[in-house]
Amino acid sequence: MVQLLRLLAGLVLAAASFMPAAAQERAPLVLAAASLQESLNAAADSWAARGNARPVLSFAASSALARQIGSGAPADLFISADEPWMDDVAKRGLLRPRTRISFLANQLVLVAPVSRPARLNIARGFPIARALGGGRLAMADPDTVPAGKYGRSALTALGVWPQVQARVARAENVRAALALVERGEAPLGVVYATDARASRHVVVVGTFPAASHPPITYPVAVLKSGRNPVAADGFRRFLISRDGRAIFARYGFVSR
Repeated sequence: MVQLLRLLAGLVLAAASFMPAAAQERAPLVLAAASLQESLNAAADSWAARGNARPVLSFAASSALARQIGSGAPADLFISADEPWMDDVAKRGLLRPRTRISFLANQLVLVAPVSRPARLNIARGFPIARALGGGRLAMADPDTVPAGKYGRSALTALGVWPQVQARVARAENVRAALALVERGEAPLGVVYATDARASRHVVVVGTFPAASHPPITYPVAVLKSGRNPVAADGFRRFLISRDGRAIFARYGFVSR
């Protein structure tokens, strides 16, 4: 019996040694900003096609993800849609040293439903309140969510925030704000250019001047709470590589 058990154990070890690397490697868990859904899924597919375990992706507002990480979520990689929420995680000592890098940029746009396209020239004092009519302005929560914070900064800089702040339909993330416009529940919405590009149900009314809001940047970092640091850093390195950046460029992101 002892010899039989030793034989079986030897067979298991031998079989494991011949398993593909992707089969042995545990897939890293990636927490990512909602605006990265299509692009990051494409990047994960490309990474898996190279023989690696496909990362498990979880999308939400960067604010919600940062809070999950702060509460001990065992994630391996974090991609935020702004620097402040990555700063928040860093201040808690939850990032692996020398793994943080900002690698993408985006633009902020105003969108309307395809069925009811608006015509607005986005400039100081532009008539956004009149364009809303009796409707509301769809935005990610301007108090916490990056897209909403960028939006409030832009509308404030352009002098129109007081006109619309009481008429904001606050969404939990930028994709939820986009959905309100897609369904015609809001006549206008503030989203990223990449979100508008991903939807066939909205049109871009105009692009907010870059100087009207802080730069929209996406930092990525490996987390100390993760259980797969090697796999996580491998995927991170792929994302910031020339091949990885090319994937994001196809979805409208700009490399930094």
